[in-house]
Amino acid sequence: MEVARQAGLPLVRGIELSTRHDSKSIHLLGYFLRGEPAPEFTAWILHMQESRRDRNRRLISSLQRFGIDITLEEVEREGRSLAGRPHFAKVMVRKGYVPDTETAFRAYLDESAKAYVEREEAQLGDAIERVRKAGGIPSVAHPVRIFGNNYERVDALIRLMADRGLMAVEAYHSDHKAKDVAHYTELARSLGLRITGGSDFHGAYKPKIKLGTGLACNLAIPYQVLEDLMSST
Repeated sequence: MEVARQAGLPLVRGIELSTRHDSKSIHLLGYFLRGEPAPEFTAWILHMQESRRDRNRRLISSLQRFGIDITLEEVEREGRSLAGRPHFAKVMVRKGYVPDTETAFRAYLDESAKAYVEREEAQLGDAIERVRKAGGIPSVAHPVRIFGNNYERVDALIRLMADRGLMAVEAYHSDHKAKDVAHYTELARSLGLRITGGSDFHGAYKPKIKLGTGLACNLAIPYQVLEDLMSST
């Protein structure tokens, strides 16, 4: 916040949460446009971070069973208090077990990969309620990644969650084609939801995704999206 203030730039606080709905992993975004979230939300996030650390310990054991000799200390040096699977991948690349982070996920770390272990995740409906109570706008992230982008199934989920307090849909994303942007924009408007957008930039962990411009400059989010969000809070 201080760096942004010194640079004269607006800064929106946000978070991406891994949640579950009927055993399906679904990512939820939370935007806090008017300042910090409520203290209760921060305490809940700290609890979820500790559950991530427990999962990390179990993931170390799982990887070691497949001959991947890395330690929790090595991973936490990369990710510090937010160490997760991308930091596992980085250590695996550095130690020569895989050629790149994409291979690390595909072969070992993805949900369908052989070394994957589950961690405690909030239920989607509960996470939506917590973001709202904390003063934020909850938005379903990259809907094309849900149910293989089956519009009928994704739309039904979004309608269901709109009744639980969902406030927005991420219509703009690096994975979205023009028809996806149009579809989810129209769905959001038909349900009275806001629209959000993001490149899903993750630095070196997603080297093909560029900050703000997405994949091969396939993303251009209208500034009006942010203005509409700000005017609605």
